[in-house]
Amino acid sequence: MGALIVQGARNRTDVLTGKVGVVTGAGRGLGQRVAVALAQAGASVAVVARTPSQVEATVERIRATGARAIALPLDVSNAGAVDELARRTRAELGPATILVNAAGIFGPIRLVADSDPAAWIETIAINLIGPYLTCRAFASDMLSAGWGRIVNFSSAASLHTPGPLNSAYGTSKVALNQFTRHLAAELAGSGVTANVIHPGEVKTAMWAGIRDESQQLGEVAAGYRQWAENVGETGGDDPQKAVDLVLEILRDPDPTHTGKFLWVKGGMQTPLPSW
Repeated sequence: MGALIVQGARNRTDVLTGKVGVVTGAGRGLGQRVAVALAQAGASVAVVARTPSQVEATVERIRATGARAIALPLDVSNAGAVDELARRTRAELGPATILVNAAGIFGPIRLVADSDPAAWIETIAINLIGPYLTCRAFASDMLSAGWGRIVNFSSAASLHTPGPLNSAYGTSKVALNQFTRHLAAELAGSGVTANVIHPGEVKTAMWAGIRDESQQLGEVAAGYRQWAENVGETGGDDPQKAVDLVLEILRDPDPTHTGKFLWVKGGMQTPLPSW
């Protein structure tokens, strides 16, 4: 993929100028950063997350740059809510040709035998069903335009040798990878691409939750504690690396760059074999 365009004031020659983007998980963390970066590049943005106050805060930041944005507090795992998201986005911003699925939860850090079924199922619903629903809702607009970019946030956990405790999260991300590859195959030749990324080892709310919960568990959670401590002590990966990777994918003119697992540049974790 080509070099990144330097961020800052909106560049009217940017390929993203005038586009409409949808970003889930945009109430905070990496999703919020991606939403703001899209706006700075000249796109209009539908801001999606479950917490209304967080969604509104992101929209305020975007509108302060002069860009257009709408607040859509909803649960991406709810099919009716996602249909309404698509309807409102088309009506208020126009057809969306950019979709970034950054919404996700880590879920229960428990052995399967000790896990809460509701929490396990919720993890699958948000991390897998949510991206399926949003991709389904917006693919037709991208196909009609002959151009589209879909970026799903996965995790290196989907490539690791399976271990104890995070079966819901790992399963959801493995399935998300395969779903994205199926989607890329369906969209091949249309001008629409679909890829997954590992956003790096970032100090987010998810990191803090893993750190805190793993402290309450025994030796079985030693690996999680070590990871959380390492990220905490080093500061983790700069979140801008993930934003830069997303922007690079969105700006990539080559529609054959699709169905890939992509890594941030210079991340703490050495890229694992993928595809």
